[in-house]
Amino acid sequence: MSDSATGLLTEPIVDTAIADRLRAVLPNDVDYASARVVDEQSEHLMVRQNTLEPIFNEFDTGVMISIWNGGGLGYAATADLSDAGLRRAVATARHWATVTAGSMVTATPPPHHPTGTYRSPVEVDWDTLPLDARLELLHQQSRLLGIDKRIVDWSASLTRRNVDTLLVTRGRNGESGEVEQRFRFVYPGMRATANEGTNTQTRTFGANAFCGQGGAEVLGRFGFGDAANRVANEALELLTAPNCPSGVMDILLAPDQMILQIHESIGHPLELDRILGDERNYAGTSFVTPDMFGEFQYGSELLNVSFDPTVPGQLASYGFDDDGSPATKQLLIENGVLKRGLGGAISQERSGLDGVSNSRAASWNRPPIDRMANLNVEPGDSTVDELIGSIENGVYMHTNNSWSIDDSRNKFQFNCEYGQKIENGEIVGTVRNPGYRGISRNFWTNLTGVADKHSFTVMGTPNCGKGEMNQMIGTGHASPACKFSDIEVFGAEA
Repeated sequence: MSDSATGLLTEPIVDTAIADRLRAVLPNDVDYASARVVDEQSEHLMVRQNTLEPIFNEFDTGVMISIWNGGGLGYAATADLSDAGLRRAVATARHWATVTAGSMVTATPPPHHPTGTYRSPVEVDWDTLPLDARLELLHQQSRLLGIDKRIVDWSASLTRRNVDTLLVTRGRNGESGEVEQRFRFVYPGMRATANEGTNTQTRTFGANAFCGQGGAEVLGRFGFGDAANRVANEALELLTAPNCPSGVMDILLAPDQMILQIHESIGHPLELDRILGDERNYAGTSFVTPDMFGEFQYGSELLNVSFDPTVPGQLASYGFDDDGSPATKQLLIENGVLKRGLGGAISQERSGLDGVSNSRAASWNRPPIDRMANLNVEPGDSTVDELIGSIENGVYMHTNNSWSIDDSRNKFQFNCEYGQKIENGEIVGTVRNPGYRGISRNFWTNLTGVADKHSFTVMGTPNCGKGEMNQMIGTGHASPACKFSDIEVFGAEA
């Protein structure tokens, strides 16, 4: 049920009884205690080569108990939401808080007991689109994808996730807080793979980047119902296109490639826990060091990057992070200068650096860590046509299909699905297997053009992995098309 004026879901997120029971079991003789309930339901639909794959549904509910006390911190997660199960989890978390007291890098409890709500904006409830209609839409798209015998594999898919969370906090002096958040995610996808001899080319619907919060309207937001013919025809077009030329030249990156560039060479390097060394043994470190904040020229003066979990409908929008910090928009990079990192309250305490509200957990059985949320390149003032017109020799690259970046998130090589050759300010044809490489701290200084709001596209990355134990989570990214000069471009062999 939604409010017709706001499009926001209005029904209660969780039964008030669970909130009362959590408050009853959380201790009041510790510095800070919290319980974070996560209730998740998901549906996965796919039609591959005009055949319906098995429908897959998931249901998952549990709670994470966190206890801060005497300089120690303890966690305990349980799927047993009975009073006895909750009390056992509290006792386990209290035990580990005692064990870790005096040996933590920092165990300063959160400074607040937050109260508030967040609900994904939903214009058309997903369930108003019956299952038969959802399946017929996928069958229709599948038929439009499989239009030629050279297309050897194709599929259309829809995933819907409903995630409801409740955070209850309690302090030693009777303070308490309660945050309710309801998330509605939609992930449409399609793929067409064409083959001729030894040449195989794949074109996708944004490589899973066209996803977001909302209801059935998310499909229309990204033009899902109209994309199949284009995807199939571009896959076929790539079979006869020449290989991407190699050399140093200008590139224009479409928004659905920019999101990967932002994710890998800005997002991960700016995570404060990575900068502090927490990820060194698993996902690597960062070329960014604490002394760079406030003065390092990360990119050209055209580069403005925001952390903004307030964008309506973006994949990682929220009202509060999973430690309860209120979410606000912050500029991380302003006019090319590095201003602040991606670190929640704990990392900010450890580092003494400004951060953001990005302490996030993948589910009820993981503690929150520093994660990207909505990380966006702000629009410039050029049109895409003006950027194309300014390029004498270059390639317009669309949609990532592979990436490689070193463990300090500095030296990288990316490949795209689809390229368009630009000569003397005009697109002159399609090229296949386009790729480029660079070094993060140099690449962004070569940013010489940022398109305006008309090409600004709000997208996301649904499967970013990080942490030990691993946590897979969605991150939001938005960007206009961007021009980079003097970049090493190459064409992979067919």
